[in-house]
Amino acid sequence: MGKVDVKKKSSLWKFLLFSSVGFFLFLIPIPYSESFTIPVGILIDMVKSVIHEYTLLPVVLLIIINASLTVITKLFKPAIIMNNGWMKRTFDTTPLYIVSRIIGAVFAVMFYFKVGPEAVISDITGAVMFDLMQTLVSVLIVISFLMPLLTEFGIMEFVGILVKDVVRPLFTVSGRSAIDLVTSWLGASSAAVLLTKQQYDKGFYTGREAATIMTNFSFVSVPFAYIVASVLKVEDYFTQFYLICAASGLLIAMIMPRIYPLNKIPDEYNPKTGKQIDESIPEGKTRLQFAFESAAERAAQTTAHDCLSQGVDMFTSIIFTLSPVIIAWGIISLILVEFTPVFSIIAYPMGLLLKLLGITEPVAAPATLVGFADMFIPPLMLAGVESLRTRFIVGAATLLQLIYMTEVGIIILQSDVPLGFKDLIIIFLERTIFALLLVTLFTKLVLGF
Repeated sequence: MGKVDVKKKSSLWKFLLFSSVGFFLFLIPIPYSESFTIPVGILIDMVKSVIHEYTLLPVVLLIIINASLTVITKLFKPAIIMNNGWMKRTFDTTPLYIVSRIIGAVFAVMFYFKVGPEAVISDITGAVMFDLMQTLVSVLIVISFLMPLLTEFGIMEFVGILVKDVVRPLFTVSGRSAIDLVTSWLGASSAAVLLTKQQYDKGFYTGREAATIMTNFSFVSVPFAYIVASVLKVEDYFTQFYLICAASGLLIAMIMPRIYPLNKIPDEYNPKTGKQIDESIPEGKTRLQFAFESAAERAAQTTAHDCLSQGVDMFTSIIFTLSPVIIAWGIISLILVEFTPVFSIIAYPMGLLLKLLGITEPVAAPATLVGFADMFIPPLMLAGVESLRTRFIVGAATLLQLIYMTEVGIIILQSDVPLGFKDLIIIFLERTIFALLLVTLFTKLVLGF
């Protein structure tokens, strides 16, 4: 009996120690560079400052090697690849990903050697995407190896059990998703999506829950929101700007799971792992007791080797599968935005809605849709608009769209979560409409314009 108690105490301390470190790294904002950000964000900046200028060639080579091995696997199915679990998963892929990797490799060669159409290699297309990809390398190096502190030592179970009865009625997801929301709001939206992907892969979220969390809880961080506010020249109203975004975002997160397409996604766990979660409280135990016991039990199952191998697997799988897709479709999206009238044409219906809301500037309608390509394009388009009201409302609304294909969208499509490209388009449009309506209402109530 004594040994059992010692083991339980050891597991409890393991949960408290490692989860506290993870909580601090991912969720506690500290002063940094005239603002506040989480320690993981600071570590990412530090890694980026050291390696960023050296990562272009490795990224280009990785994309070329990836495309080459994918084509070889498709044509010849070599035993060395087909008999290796990781290599088979990575290189024996679908036709869409084969095409994406080939396009990504062609773009990578063109950009690195500065040959080919200006639309591909210019500072507003290729340079933007390769800079984003180089930044993602720094993000993944840090996130991949530190995320287990947040997911593997019990804090997800602890928080999930405590807040289940509040979170599920509001957002129709498990209580542990509260960690995703806070991670996103205080850190990076890509980190929250990667966290959700991992939790679905391990059987802690159903497909519907993971889809709901990814498309509703992946809000941009406070520091990035401030950068956007500065570009929009509304930083003097930043407190109101962010609170309006937060209030609107929470309301949208309550609505979206209850309408198509999210409400039609099966509430089923990943078939590869099955259900690995139980937040129901046994008889004779308080909620707090059960939360501590579940957290300690989870911590007891985790080893240093598990964390390291998980980090390596996460980094390699994402960097191999994501890099060519980001480059291929990111550059194509930016070409459509910068060199064609496509977004201006398809934004016509959005222009009608904006007129009803009293927003008439010509650039406003396209700005509501180009965010589907990349989150930073709308504020850049709106920066020169004279009307403060237009910059404030449309800028805030674009922050609430969340489905940015160059980052969040690509990660979602690359994952096993049951969301397709069509679903992302519908969700993006729904979020845009709700965001415009709610932000306009709250702006009128709070600021009077």
